[in-house]
Amino acid sequence: MPFVKEKFHVKQTMPAFLFIMRTFNYTQGEAQRLICKGRLLVNGESIYNPGTKLAPQEVEVVYFVPSSQGRSPLFENKDFMVYEKPSGVLVHPNTMSTPYSMLDEIRYHSGDKANATHRIDMETSGLLLASKHKKAEHYLKNTFETKKIKKSYLAWIDGKLEEPFSVSEPIKINQDYSQTKHKVMISPEGKSAHTDFKPLHYDQTLDATLIACYPLTGRTHQIRIHLFHIQHPILGDPIYGTTFATANAYLDDTLTPQERLEQTGATRLMLHAQTLHFPYGAEYFIESKVDFKKMKDLICSKNIRKFNRSL
Repeated sequence: MPFVKEKFHVKQTMPAFLFIMRTFNYTQGEAQRLICKGRLLVNGESIYNPGTKLAPQEVEVVYFVPSSQGRSPLFENKDFMVYEKPSGVLVHPNTMSTPYSMLDEIRYHSGDKANATHRIDMETSGLLLASKHKKAEHYLKNTFETKKIKKSYLAWIDGKLEEPFSVSEPIKINQDYSQTKHKVMISPEGKSAHTDFKPLHYDQTLDATLIACYPLTGRTHQIRIHLFHIQHPILGDPIYGTTFATANAYLDDTLTPQERLEQTGATRLMLHAQTLHFPYGAEYFIESKVDFKKMKDLICSKNIRKFNRSL
């Protein structure tokens, strides 16, 4: 389990944040955040004030201990590394009971100061950029925010597309899940979003097209909602392109693998982060080594698919 609870002895009176700083070699900010999350316990009770004075005593601390499953970086230098993230694996743990995430690999490989610099949906596979230290993390996150990092994706979508095209539809966060389980929606009230698409290969047997996706903006679920909007949803998408009942069953973890295959067209979201292009002193262009085209084996026959792309 990545999060463990361990007992420590406070040898002299000091502020709680200072004890955490000295024990774990944390910065003051890191120590304060740990305490504010309730992960320092005195007499079995969490304290939340970093300035609380700790007398000499035994305390407990809940902290992250990475556990590797043997995944090595696709590329690394002294400042950053790039991983191939599998579908179904979180980038960061979403609760303290999350058994495994890419953060396990990142920190197992490069220590407590290492971190992922962007997010990828759990079911999306492909390239994940991670920093090895805080200076690199700040630089790379700023590079993402200022749109200096260019990303491309590959997707297997329902139906046939033959010509390059673009979608420039604004995206709004959904605040009401009573009628739809979509996390975002196309809306004139939303934020501007633009994605370029290029069809690469059509499989007639599957009635599915492999396309390259080039998001110029970085909105939540941008590629997924833009493809759903043009009635060519990504195969395997359990949220966009399925019925309310199917999406709800997926979110409640009651959708069976066979139901998912029939209702979404694939056993996983068929979206893959293919390339990263960014400046870091030199110009870096990194491409996934996964043969995503061959992953069409995860797609079911068009005669089995039950979903309606116009939902």
